[in-house]
Amino acid sequence: MTRYVIEADGGSRGNPGPAGYGAVVKDAASGEVLAEAAEAIGVTTNNVAEYRGLIAGLRAVLRVGGEGAAVAVRMDSKLVIEQMAGRWKVKHEGLRPLASEAGGLVRRLRVTEWTWIPRERNQHADRLANEAMDAAAKGLEWTATTTPASGSTSSPAVLASASPEQTDLLDVADLSGGATTTTGDLSAPTASVAAAQQRTASPGRRTDVGTGWRPPTRVATSLLLLRHGETALSLERRFSGLGDAELTANGLAQAAAAAARLSREPYRLDVIVSSPLARARRTAAAVAERTGLDVEVDDDLREADFGAWEGHTFTEVQRRWPAELSAWLADPEAAPPGGESFAAAAHRVRAAGERLVERYEGKTVLAVSHVTPIKMLLRLALMAPLESLYRMHLDLACLSLIEYYADGPAVVKSFNDTAHLLR
Repeated sequence: MTRYVIEADGGSRGNPGPAGYGAVVKDAASGEVLAEAAEAIGVTTNNVAEYRGLIAGLRAVLRVGGEGAAVAVRMDSKLVIEQMAGRWKVKHEGLRPLASEAGGLVRRLRVTEWTWIPRERNQHADRLANEAMDAAAKGLEWTATTTPASGSTSSPAVLASASPEQTDLLDVADLSGGATTTTGDLSAPTASVAAAQQRTASPGRRTDVGTGWRPPTRVATSLLLLRHGETALSLERRFSGLGDAELTANGLAQAAAAAARLSREPYRLDVIVSSPLARARRTAAAVAERTGLDVEVDDDLREADFGAWEGHTFTEVQRRWPAELSAWLADPEAAPPGGESFAAAAHRVRAAGERLVERYEGKTVLAVSHVTPIKMLLRLALMAPLESLYRMHLDLACLSLIEYYADGPAVVKSFNDTAHLLR
């Protein structure tokens, strides 16, 4: 009996923003592509798009393999994989109908594996999702021409649409972010399905896709990430989110040291962008004074909102909110009481990063921000899961550097560089 593999993905440019999904069904033994699906689904979030990609993949398997078909599901969405495997609860009301729909399709199949895979191993589905979004942005439909496998009961799926963290106080290093797998037996020999696949370019398909943000270029966009200087809250290792703490005297000295470094070669800043919070804006102002540049403010570069925990030490939070703290440390979807989850912060930070890279293509941009947004941008460049936030440490007034190419992956060139503070 033929066994199948679903690889699915979804994305949103803005989160929420113009979104799309992609899914591919393969023969588990030969790796041959049996079906593809992609669609632009209007304005929604990454998680909704990822669930829609899974649903499209499950439907495609039913069309190709029929009821009871054995299938392994692989996605780079930790949230969808863990929720569908039953290890995480579906907490967001907007995702419950989609999880229920996917569950109904799963019951008609035999899912042997729910596996999280890194984004670089999910490039086929990611490309399909980006192609669908690109086509919709041009008012076109995504189309595919794939010859169905011998013996399959229907054509491959062709779907189209014409419309378009950690805190400022501590670094937790106890949580893993590795691949999670529930495995059935997919190694037994299976009958190979002969398939002829022909992919042809059409007005609705791009053959030159780079990052999915814009046409390919070999000009790097450099994003320098500067954490703000010391405040009284960071000195005392207290949760410091949206509270507007000012820099201490030492924090001002750290900002001045960073400014002196950034005003010399090899740095040639074109743009300075800052979080709206006072500690970041004062750090950015020190650089602006040395470079003669103005400071733009991007609200999405603000620190995460720690709600009721603002101003408290980790120990105080652990004593007063033990259950909530445990949940927050275990699940990126969990938020402090009255605050913001890492998953929610990831949406706006991703949007900020994409705006900066697109708006200032080929330039050197300094973004002055906080621990959570900087870690988010670094982990996105590394295609790492949200849990990787707990595996990074950023010092006060440190510098990190990401370079972006539209025709290649983002490259992290430096991380937590504090050489300017050692003089």
